[in-house]
Amino acid sequence: MIDINLIRESPEKVKENIKKKFQEAKISLVDDVLKLDKKWRKLKYDEDELRSERNKISKKISEELKKGNKKESEKLKSKAKKIPGEIDNLGAKRKKFEGEIKKILMKIPNIIHESVSLGKDESENVEVKKIGEPKIPGYEIINHAELAEKINGVDFENARKVSGNGFYYLKGDLSKLHSALINFARDYMVEKGFDFVIPPFMIRSEVVDGVMSFEEKDNMMYKIEGEDLYLIGTSEHSLIGMFMSKTLNGKNLPYKITGASPCFRKEVGAHGIEEKGFYRVHQFEKQEMIVICNPEDSYKWYNEMLELSLGIFKEIGIPVRVLECCSGDLGDLKAKSADVEAWSPRQKKYFEVGSCSNLTDAQARRLDIRAEKNGKIYFVHTLNNTVIASPRVLIALLENFQQKDGSVVIPKVLQTYMGGKKKINSKKL
Repeated sequence: MIDINLIRESPEKVKENIKKKFQEAKISLVDDVLKLDKKWRKLKYDEDELRSERNKISKKISEELKKGNKKESEKLKSKAKKIPGEIDNLGAKRKKFEGEIKKILMKIPNIIHESVSLGKDESENVEVKKIGEPKIPGYEIINHAELAEKINGVDFENARKVSGNGFYYLKGDLSKLHSALINFARDYMVEKGFDFVIPPFMIRSEVVDGVMSFEEKDNMMYKIEGEDLYLIGTSEHSLIGMFMSKTLNGKNLPYKITGASPCFRKEVGAHGIEEKGFYRVHQFEKQEMIVICNPEDSYKWYNEMLELSLGIFKEIGIPVRVLECCSGDLGDLKAKSADVEAWSPRQKKYFEVGSCSNLTDAQARRLDIRAEKNGKIYFVHTLNNTVIASPRVLIALLENFQQKDGSVVIPKVLQTYMGGKKKINSKKL
């Protein structure tokens, strides 16, 4: 959520930011806020004036009583009795405006970082780094879904019967490989100094509205019928929510947390949900990282978190690249973001396996997460980044470590988690 003081002081800057994100329809929201804020401030002024008048009357009553002027003091008391009701009436109107202002503020995009390139959509994202050498073997790479069936590692048919499209049963060595990825990611992050947390998998609407935009909520979140609960789309949601309505000690920041959880996503409007495979699914598991830090440190942590992602793929042995998101591809709460993409030797191109984002104080304002340091109270900055999203990385593994005979070599760093197993052999040659 954007700072209303920024709109008061620099409305044109906020409008220009909206233009950079190619969301011209939202420009009028800035003027809407200013109009409502003017009414809010008038009510606040009138409230303060009434409180001041009440204090003056109380003082005057005391003076009249000292003079023995009881009749005059009774008149003043009668007048004073009316003031609390008038204050309550003004306060109720002011709170109504506060609610309307907050709803609009939550629709206005966060201010993007000056380094973000201008572009309308993901087609204009900018490649900034590559790790590993993308290779194309001299034999045909089988589609990951077909290969998963050949190694007897997945059951799509029964999953469709039980749950519908976008679900699957992982079996045998492939299910072990999935767990190996998550466990390796956990240990990797703990070794880097992050605290491991398994969070709640359901959160209240207050938290949902605090961590994501209304558009993301509608397109992603599953609502629990009859309850104020949603299934999480990523552990970031409940991990950030853990700090809601808190004032932290700024000297103890940053908080570095890595969380493992199942993730549930509606994927409304997503292409490919009907296709067999792991690329777009309604349920998967992921290891996530978040950082809550002082404002001056957030871009330092953004760079460090991105490097942690690259490091983990380097250890596994999957070639990846980093695409910085252009202005039009940034979610409303994000000030800067980058996608990590893995190499697909079958498609001869990269595909998204994770993303790193700095949301500056947007989530903190929505959830009222502050810090205090040296007598100053301020909103913290929040960042999140994918460590490993299992199904996407399983695709990359099945393609990059696939052998000519249909077997899959297990990366060395994962073999310990697989009981020393080095290869998964095809069972349907």
